[in-house]
Amino acid sequence: MAGRFTVHHFDSIGSTNDEARRRARQGAAHGTVIHADEQTAGRGRLARTWFSPPGNLYLSILLRIDVPLRRMGELSFVASLAVAETVAALLPQRLRPTLKWPNDVLVENAKISGILLEMEADAAILGIGLNVLEAPSGARYATTTLVAKGGIASVDTARDILLEQLGRFLDLWQGEGFSAIRAAWLERSYPSGSTIRVTGGGSSQEGLFVGLDDSGALLLQTDHGLTRILAGDTSVGP
Repeated sequence: MAGRFTVHHFDSIGSTNDEARRRARQGAAHGTVIHADEQTAGRGRLARTWFSPPGNLYLSILLRIDVPLRRMGELSFVASLAVAETVAALLPQRLRPTLKWPNDVLVENAKISGILLEMEADAAILGIGLNVLEAPSGARYATTTLVAKGGIASVDTARDILLEQLGRFLDLWQGEGFSAIRAAWLERSYPSGSTIRVTGGGSSQEGLFVGLDDSGALLLQTDHGLTRILAGDTSVGP
């Protein structure tokens, strides 16, 4: 992706995010991409292990963006839109990827990707895993792959489309702000009024989906009024 992203490829690596963070500390440029065929120590949100065998897409993008630190969380929504558009481009037209807060991409209610946003000094590290050929077995949620849903794509093709889409949504975010990203995200997410259950920190709560606030927090109408959720895992339905 000349002029925007510079890809560094590895056959195997511990964690693409760790390598991107190491390079960030050394002053690597905005747009540096670490791509690996497999990870031996991949991780997802909440320090969970990320299943990383050969056959899937694993990459981390180093971004140096001049926005306040409090806004960096918006990048998760930028990334989820880029992944959703990539998946849509590689699957039969009858299948429409959907988004689950905060940054899961689903196909027919099964998770097909993972996104991990980390900070290293003044750089944001955006880690993305996309199931192309392999999906984890025994997960606590349904999982799927591009191939299982009728998609035809090589890992490199998926990477190139993803970076193109990421560039497009980064431009939208920087040009029009989070409101444009939020609107695009909502078009692919829960219908208004859906019953959402949020779990985390040993507790759970349930409410009707209202939307996202201007920082990306989840808004639910609960028995206690309008509730703003900052973190947690979500599921639809009682």
